[in-house]
Amino acid sequence: MKRILLVVALSAITFCGYSQKKDWAAFGRYEKANKEVLASGVRPDVVFMGNSITDGWAGKDPEFFKKNNFVGRGISGQTSSEMLVRFRRDVIDLNPRCVVILSGTNDIAQNNGPIKPENTLGNIISMCELAKANGIKVILCSVTPTSVFGWRKDINPAPLILEMNKLIRAYAEANDIYYLDYHPALTDEKGGLPAKWSHDTCHPNLECYRTIMEPMVCEAIDKVLKTPKKKLHTPMPVK
Repeated sequence: MKRILLVVALSAITFCGYSQKKDWAAFGRYEKANKEVLASGVRPDVVFMGNSITDGWAGKDPEFFKKNNFVGRGISGQTSSEMLVRFRRDVIDLNPRCVVILSGTNDIAQNNGPIKPENTLGNIISMCELAKANGIKVILCSVTPTSVFGWRKDINPAPLILEMNKLIRAYAEANDIYYLDYHPALTDEKGGLPAKWSHDTCHPNLECYRTIMEPMVCEAIDKVLKTPKKKLHTPMPVK
């Protein structure tokens, strides 16, 4: 009995130690980069807040962000809950003129366990309200299409994404927030990204970013910020 209690106690201590070390919301991911932005004295025009789709965008086309005074703050795998927790550090503290929020994919994939659509929406609403309270314009994106999650093949995401997007659109329209609807421009007959734009129906490739998403988000930003100098995107070379 004593041995069992000892094992339980040691396991608890190990778990607690692990929990204390884990940066659940990944504040550390952009801590240095945020300091560099603030030290530059240049106010970002836009911060892109999101998950792997935003993270991959900044990684695949960094020049798009650099030449437009955009800042990418996507973190792969994150749910709306994690984004909300780090929203102050990675968005508000940088004082951008606008934030582009793309959230919901990993909630549907249940990366942190099941979550009801209305609770995902609540997290997204809280991010929007925080931004507006701090004088930051908001562009609210639809969840991009996916017909299968490679890491959660037991979930059929396509209809769940449509349901989530109805909620996001309704909130945006009711609150005079620009709704950027990527979904119709990106989806194929199976409800995911077509093979030419993705290797897994979920994550866009460079052609997808440059051909579809960059022109769309530049148009949205120009409208929201009323920018006299239009934001720039690079077309894919003609093959």
